[in-house]
Amino acid sequence: MVQNLDYSSPAIQYTADVNQNVFTKDSQNFINVLGIQQLNTLDNVSLLDIFLSRSNVVEPHYHQNAAELVYCISGGAAVSIFNPFTKQFHHYHIGPRQVANVPQGWWHYEVATTDETHLLAIFNSPTPDVILGSDLLKFTPPNIMAHTYCLDETQWINTIAPVQSTTFIGPPSNCHREYNENPHYRSHYPQPFYHPPY
Repeated sequence: MVQNLDYSSPAIQYTADVNQNVFTKDSQNFINVLGIQQLNTLDNVSLLDIFLSRSNVVEPHYHQNAAELVYCISGGAAVSIFNPFTKQFHHYHIGPRQVANVPQGWWHYEVATTDETHLLAIFNSPTPDVILGSDLLKFTPPNIMAHTYCLDETQWINTIAPVQSTTFIGPPSNCHREYNENPHYRSHYPQPFYHPPY
């Protein structure tokens, strides 16, 4: 039970409609949220109801106050997790009724490998905090990035100019580039975004 909650109050909620999008890219790519703001009796749990079409990405991010269990309901996804202890990325392909676990604070992202992918992200926090890669790119001062990593500041500014802050689901709708045309993606993702099962 949630402490300091008056369970005799008429404001107490025991049910909620999860079909309220927190972010919508388009009709095939959107995220519904359920946290303590939507259901006030939740205690140390929350979830994201994620719908993606093939090659769409829940952008790189981390949750500093929660671990995340990604459960695949339908379709398939590659869940990529950066292990800060080994300095390695691990890529796990999950299909229906399979899960991938992301420890608290670890950098990660999910890429749909099929159309009509439906994922459930479950957190051990009633309100998981999130730090998005797009926000780090957009809001870190360019002169700091250039100085820290010995970059050309103008090139950095031009490179990140198309990045939209708080992207959530990428690539942006106005991006018409085919990923399999880029040699970087061909070498790292031989069949777009597929990884061997764990």
